[in-house]
Amino acid sequence: MTMSRRSALSALGAAGIYAFVGGSAHAATVKKASIPFAFSLYGMKALPLGRALRVCADIGYSGVELACMTGWPCDAAVLNDDQRKELRQQMQALSLELPCLMENLRLAVPADEHRNNLERLKLVTQLAHDLQIGDHPPVVETVLGGRPDQWEMLKDPMLTALADWEKVAAKAGIIIAIKAHVSGALHRPADVVWMVRQINSPWIKAAYDYSHFERQGLPLKASLLEVLPETVFIHIKDNVTLPDGKVEFVLPGDGATDYSAYLRYLTEAKYQGAVCVEVSGQVWNKPDYNPIIAAERCYLKLRGAFEQAGLRARV
Repeated sequence: MTMSRRSALSALGAAGIYAFVGGSAHAATVKKASIPFAFSLYGMKALPLGRALRVCADIGYSGVELACMTGWPCDAAVLNDDQRKELRQQMQALSLELPCLMENLRLAVPADEHRNNLERLKLVTQLAHDLQIGDHPPVVETVLGGRPDQWEMLKDPMLTALADWEKVAAKAGIIIAIKAHVSGALHRPADVVWMVRQINSPWIKAAYDYSHFERQGLPLKASLLEVLPETVFIHIKDNVTLPDGKVEFVLPGDGATDYSAYLRYLTEAKYQGAVCVEVSGQVWNKPDYNPIIAAERCYLKLRGAFEQAGLRARV
């Protein structure tokens, strides 16, 4: 990262995002966003959970996505009742919304792993209710595993397994949002739509992440409008091509995605979900990665796009 924390904070302060009171930074008055602008704590594993929440609130994000996979701070199998209550209170005190929980599970797996995944889904859907803020519980977002060349072989077994997931989701009253991944069996827009519509349930929907379609050479508007009717949650990040020809995920705003147009398409389509920054493991695994600077940098780069689209995150 080239931006120091001090310079990032100075820029944020100059932009009027921070209100400094008693020497500490606090987000100014919060107004509800037409499209909530969130940050995924998938990119903040190294920070204590309470500090990560405070950082996101102080920068100006309207909400967070919590990472609930095994070994992560919000692992639904580990958080006890007191920790859940404290976490919910922290988010409420910071006026942070909770649009989504991340729980990455594979879909086409042996029977014993499938049973384990169903138990994980029961745990995370209960966590969604325990942490609910506002009128609606968070959705549960997941990729599905496999490889692109396995789609034709796996699509029917995946559909059968997803029907079992749907029963868990329906009983809990929690939406599961499945996400296409460039390296997964489910990787194309049309196949996401096909799978969601085959299940035909209000509890199985799509999460959209253009970076995975950009890798496949697909245009933003066409892929977005194809998946959007089934979409309840959006991740954003970018791609860059390195000098050796390798393509890597990077922070949103560091690539070629036109976020002003992106947000305009969403408003025109009356999209009702959140837009959430996802920092790829290709970014946060680098030795010089700083989660606070990354979150600040994304907010600074994207705030203008939100304004141009006639939206606000936190002001």
